[in-house]
Amino acid sequence: MRVRSATEADLPQILDIHNHAVRTLDAIWTEAEETLEDRRAWLLDRQGNGFTVLVAVEDGDVLGVASYGTYRSRSGYRKTVEHSIYLREDAQGRGVGKALMEALIADAKAKGFHLMVAVIDAKNAGSIKFHERFGFTVAGTLPQAGFKHGKWLDQVNMVLLLDDDPAPPRGY
Repeated sequence: MRVRSATEADLPQILDIHNHAVRTLDAIWTEAEETLEDRRAWLLDRQGNGFTVLVAVEDGDVLGVASYGTYRSRSGYRKTVEHSIYLREDAQGRGVGKALMEALIADAKAKGFHLMVAVIDAKNAGSIKFHERFGFTVAGTLPQAGFKHGKWLDQVNMVLLLDDDPAPPRGY
């Protein structure tokens, strides 16, 4: 298995992973599956804004996808990114998520980002523990912040400081 930047050729498999998560998990808070054009626009937007989309591949198959992007749109948040990682079901427990997370964190650090945010369904204990292994800490819980599959979902926010830089100069 290797981790590399995603390309448009990966989009059909990325779409399959994404839509499977939409259908079966409480991790993506929408019930609307996307089209290939939706995923293409997402990839081009991420790449066009200097953000990263990575895939873990083995024998030409995409096992998982990881990315980060805008946390909030106001300029004061420009050093903060929100990330996501999704794997094919058969790729779980094989170190794919670990490889993607390590590469994603390294990339965000290299690009000078200061804080990485994870937004997680509060009942997803596996994801919370996974993030803790990389140094993420719980920064708060928003009760009933989302609704999917006929139920309210609580949102856990986890954060990882990517550097120990002092505040950037005024006007940065």
